[in-house]
Formats: sequence, C-alpha cells, structure tokens
Amino acid sequence: MSNLFDTLKSKIDGKGKKVVFPEALDERILTAVSQLGAEGMLTPVLVGNKEKVEQKAAELNVDISGAEILDPANYAEFDEMVASFVERRKGKATEEKAREILQGGNYFGTMLVYMGKADGLVSGAAHSTADTVRPALQIIKTKPGIKKTSGVFIMVRDEEKYVFADCAININPDSQDLAEIALASAETAQLFDIHPKVAMLSFSTKGSAQSPETEKVTQALEIAKEQNNDLLIDGEFQFDAAFVPSVAEKKAPDSPLMGEANTFVFPSLEAGNIGYKIAQRLGNFDAVGPILQGLNQPVNDLSRGCNSDDVYKLAIITAAQAL
Repeated sequence: MSNLFDTLKSKIDGKGKKVVFPEALDERILTAVSQLGAEGMLTPVLVGNKEKVEQKAAELNVDISGAEILDPANYAEFDEMVASFVERRKGKATEEKAREILQGGNYFGTMLVYMGKADGLVSGAAHSTADTVRPALQIIKTKPGIKKTSGVFIMVRDEEKYVFADCAININPDSQDLAEIALASAETAQLFDIHPKVAMLSFSTKGSAQSPETEKVTQALEIAKEQNNDLLIDGEFQFDAAFVPSVAEKKAPDSPLMGEANTFVFPSLEAGNIGYKIAQRLGNFDAVGPILQGLNQPVNDLSRGCNSDDVYKLAIITAAQAL
C-alpha cells in the first residue's frame, strides 16, 4: 500500500497542486490537512470562516499553517465567481440565486476548481455522495465523449494492484455506459502505474450463455474497441476466465488477455459493489476509493465513515488526477 502512495507522491511533489476541502470544521479533514500541509506536496484549501476554522484547529491541537482558508462570505473574487456560475448554468440560476448557492461549501469549492483557483476537490466526510457529485456534474461536467461519471476502487494487497469499476455510481449501465467506464478505468489504471488489461465481466465467457445481459457486455466491448483500438480489452468473461491463465486457456484460448486482466469492468453496480467488498473482506485487499472518473477536473467523494488517513490518501489521488 505504501508503494502505491509513494509513487503518487513522487508524481505530485513540486507540481504546486491545490486541493479544496469544503468541510473545514470536520476533525478528520483538519487532521489530514495538517499532515498534507506539513509535507508540502500540495496546498490544502479549506472553505469556511477563518476564525472558526482556526479556533477548531486550535481545539484539536493541529497545525494548519500550511493551508489556505477561503470564506465564501468574505471572498475578494466572489462577484467574478457569481458571474461565472450564472454563465455556466445557462439560465438555470439567477444572479441572486447564485449568490445564495455559492455560500455552500461544495458549490463554492467546485467553482474554485472550475475557475482554475484550485486543481481538485475532496468532500463527503459530512455530506452525501449526491451533495458532492451534483455541483461537479453541473459545473465541471464530464469529459468530451463521456456522458456519465463512474466510481472505481484500486484494490491493493502487497505488490498486487487491480482496478474495479463501476462500484459506486451507475446502477444499471447500458452498453455505451460500460464502454465509457472501461475507457475511463484504463486511464485511471495508468495513473497508478498499472498497464491496463481490461476485462468486461459477466456470468458468461465468450458466448457460453446468451441473454440480454451478456449481449449488453459484448456490445460494450465493441464500442470500447471502436473508440480506442490500441487498448488491450476483451470479454465477455466470467471472473476466473479473466484472471486465471489455466482457466482462460480452456474457456477463452484465443483471448489476448490470457487470463492476466488487471482492470475489471462489472456489468452492474450491484455486481461491482459486492465484488469489491468480497475482495476487501475475504481477500484482505485494501480498497482505495471510490475514485470518481470521467470529469473534466477531479472531484472525489469520501465515505461518511472515513478516517483522517482516508482523507489524506484521497487528497493525494486527487492531486495526481489533476496532473
């Protein structure tokens, strides 16, 4: 696990990245920000009333001198932000409404990222996923060619690293969604120095069963191949045929993956969510994430059950995504 983050730290060190934390009064956030500020790899930006944030940090006995604190109620460029927000929302928010919305930490923080005042945002310690993701989808939006964001976990055990997607966002992705998830997951894999070998998972291997569910996966494979002909990707596979070379030899002897997949695209959210939790609890893998992918600029969502170490790690990932 330490190797994974050592790699990311070396990538972001000296790059001057800024990561926004809208939940500035949360103990876990302040503890992580203290560590990040002390290490100096990135600059944490806390959103909130300066006096209250500094008072809370003093109560917790954490040093946040390495962080910036920006207060929506007292921000020099607030008028510029309001105008930018109104323009971005294309008639869906009046100036008056924008002033009210941008007092909220998640919207204010997301606008800092959109306007280039920061490079990414980490929220969700005290907010729902919807509260974190909604401003990102409204303001930052998804990359060209991608309609939906998705959530991946990097599964880590000693030297082993795998990408599991989508385990967090899309309940019942269609073929187009699955293709997008596969392409985005391959990019995420490269960020973690994983050379992506992408398996499209199902309960069938290469037509061993046929149903609308398996056809959805084979169609997704074709779409993904059309969009990136250089990507090492194949399917549809049962997990063992994607992962165990001896099984692949029997079930999919002509596959270029040869049972050595490292990036797994699940056919539905329930499969992905169950799959990563089984690997985590029965296989003793660390599950790093969810990491949101497909956005123009990085925004990541913490679990409300997170600890300060989770915040620290997700901030490093967010800065790396911004490179």
